Amino acid sequence: MSRRGAPPGEPRLVGYLYIAPALIVFALFFLVPLGHGVWLSFFEWDGLSLGRWVGGANYVAVLTEPELRAPFLHACVLIIFFSLLPVTFGVALAAALHRTRPRGRSVLQAVIFLPQVIALTVVAVAWREILAPDGPLSTVLRAVGLPTPPGGWLGNEQWALPSIGLVGVWLGTGLCVVLFLSGLAKIPAERYEAARLDGAGPVAEFFAVSLPSLRGELAVALTLTIIAALRTFDLVYLMTGGGPARASAVPAFEVYDRAMQKGEVGTGVTIALLLTVVILAVTVIVNRLVDDRSGS
Repeated sequence: MSRRGAPPGEPRLVGYLYIAPALIVFALFFLVPLGHGVWLSFFEWDGLSLGRWVGGANYVAVLTEPELRAPFLHACVLIIFFSLLPVTFGVALAAALHRTRPRGRSVLQAVIFLPQVIALTVVAVAWREILAPDGPLSTVLRAVGLPTPPGGWLGNEQWALPSIGLVGVWLGTGLCVVLFLSGLAKIPAERYEAARLDGAGPVAEFFAVSLPSLRGELAVALTLTIIAALRTFDLVYLMTGGGPARASAVPAFEVYDRAMQKGEVGTGVTIALLLTVVILAVTVIVNRLVDDRSGS
């Protein structure tokens, strides 16, 4: 017997009915493809002929073969350029802009953020021309008597990956600056006044007031930039094609190369699944670390 005035049906069941359409879409477009991908990872398949069951051989190969492990190591290098450096520069620039409040700050913010609104295809093509052996960067360096890498910045095994990372720094810094400026704007002015009364200088004020108040923004910035580093494809594909000698191959590019170019669909799907696991793990770890520090 239902209570008088209570909504009809079990409240929890009614709630599930409300979210059922979203759950169905989520299952159809995420869970089903994910399950199919897991199933394909246990096969050796070229995408056309009948696949051959190999069990966990694809996973063993990705984890043990140097050629398949290398893209994940390259992605770890890109994390430094796409995440750690932009976050560091972003915090410093945001703190300087917030403290000095120069004229035309909004214009400067827009200029810094501009790389985020440019299509990555355009970014890759533009930087490929800048970093070409006879491009503007090499021309300027030679004009002032500085050496350039043999084969150009993108054609040299040692410099190809850092050159792509340089583009990542340029792309990510603007996003971090905007995020941190929004966080700094929420800090009450009384905290800065109290720190100044205690004799804190600009550096001490930054570490005592600004940085602790940016934990949430730091979590967002680190999560977004690390994911961007791990799933980078456009820049690598258009700037170097994974070369030279696979020196700039990253997991997302390796998925395309194995599945689409070499007909190793099982290996490509396995790399994609492991990349997904790494991204989820990094997201959880970053947010857990921030939550633990916020609660301490």
